[in-house]
Amino acid sequence: MTTRLSGIEINPHTQAIGSVIWLHGLGADGSDFASIVPELQLPENLPLRFIFPNAPSIPVTINNHFVMPAWYDIISLTAERHADYTGIETSTKKIHELIEYEKERGIPAENIILAGFSQGAVMALTTGLTYPERLGGIVALSGYLPHPNQVLQQASTANQAIPIFLAHGTGDTIVAHSLGESVLSLLQKNHYPVEWHSYTMPHSVCTEEIRDIASFLKKVYSD
Repeated sequence: MTTRLSGIEINPHTQAIGSVIWLHGLGADGSDFASIVPELQLPENLPLRFIFPNAPSIPVTINNHFVMPAWYDIISLTAERHADYTGIETSTKKIHELIEYEKERGIPAENIILAGFSQGAVMALTTGLTYPERLGGIVALSGYLPHPNQVLQQASTANQAIPIFLAHGTGDTIVAHSLGESVLSLLQKNHYPVEWHSYTMPHSVCTEEIRDIASFLKKVYSD
């Protein structure tokens, strides 16, 4: 028996009709994006549960093997960023468990959205594209896709039409804007419906982006 990831859960005032599982970046934890919920200013008729899980703490090679929250190890900062695919697969299974738990609580898979920032965006994309049941959508912020061939080989036909919100800052010096554009090109080439947003910002989130994410969530749950 495995242990479900710990984290922060924010519930609406009325019964939730959907769940957003939001995955943080390297070295952060579930609290990193919890404050974004009120900033989204979602209407009362869109009661969503937000789940902000904590990644396991592991030694990270590029940070002198310092132990920190991470969804997977990063070996080096080359163009491919040498992300540990075994670690990605392990974290994908953990996120599957969160999805299954939401389904047990009465939220259908098609009403579950995976969101993530940086490393969390990698996990949202990888998990969302390969999950065997239709999910509600993917929100990938300031991320990249380090193992595109493996992901596409394992891609689920159930999520071939999953709506994807892809966003990146033009001044990002941590994950280059060009890496976000590469993900966009890859997804478009493989006929995924992508909503692309580029913002004048560093490796962060801005007010305009939060506003656009809110619009995306409203659109997904109104369709």
